[in-house]
Amino acid sequence: MQTKSKGNWLIHLFPIPALIVYVLFVIYPIFSAFTYSLYDWNGIAKGEFIGLENFVTLFQVEPFNEMFWNAFSHNVIYFIVEMIVQNGFAFILAYILYQKIRGGEFLKIAYFLPRLLSVIIVGFLWKLILNPNFGALNVFLTKLGMEEWAQPWLGDPDTALISIILVNSWFGMGFAVLIFLAGLQSIPEEVVEAARMDGASGLRLLWKIILPMCMPAITIMTVLTFIQAFEAFELVYAMQGSKGEPFYSTDTMAVYFYRLAFGGSGGTDTVAIGLGSALAVVLFFIVASMSAVSLYFMRKKEVQQ
Repeated sequence: MQTKSKGNWLIHLFPIPALIVYVLFVIYPIFSAFTYSLYDWNGIAKGEFIGLENFVTLFQVEPFNEMFWNAFSHNVIYFIVEMIVQNGFAFILAYILYQKIRGGEFLKIAYFLPRLLSVIIVGFLWKLILNPNFGALNVFLTKLGMEEWAQPWLGDPDTALISIILVNSWFGMGFAVLIFLAGLQSIPEEVVEAARMDGASGLRLLWKIILPMCMPAITIMTVLTFIQAFEAFELVYAMQGSKGEPFYSTDTMAVYFYRLAFGGSGGTDTVAIGLGSALAVVLFFIVASMSAVSLYFMRKKEVQQ
């Protein structure tokens, strides 16, 4: 009995390795970034303590403030378009699969396959597809007699950002389909059958029964999409480089952070670790606070329903 009690006590030590890894690779970098943002930097050499001056520079001194708000607006567009295109279409596809159509298992695999590719590979492939001279998309449009639709998708500031967001929506749609499908399949069949016996069907059944009971999955995807949109970096970097070309029209806060922290901000190669750290801290608080607020209100809505 005494040996068993001693063994139970040892179980509480098992999380310690995971806790150490979490502190080293999550907590410590956040704390370091906040500390670095309070100092002046000469290259990679830490200078004197300057308090919140890096934050003031980031928000009030040109061109840093213009670049910050430019990148921030792109992150907001990123989130809105992904919510409409990626999550909207993903829910429709998941609802079709929920009807247990023939070939549903194959479609699940087909939708998820792009997710298995590296983001860098996806960016490189779509850069070739969207090439204005020999890209498959423009060639396809020309073959259909729609030459006026063919254009330099990634070279035009008006279409570059939306092109990247649509590529990212295609890349992430399979994961969203699986999350929504899991949410739909968790709805008790008795509830759906009872609603049908009461006369609910079609859009009424979807709006009054299916969507409210699928709110946990919608909450998860909304928060994940917000985090992913405000941390958008790999695909933008792979398709448009570290300056968010053309003319910073695809710049995001993560790409702007990369330029500040590792050189190239404002067309120079100057490393600004203090400003980069300040931007990282601001980005952390935006993602953390908005995710917490979204979770609070959507969970509250779930409870009310």
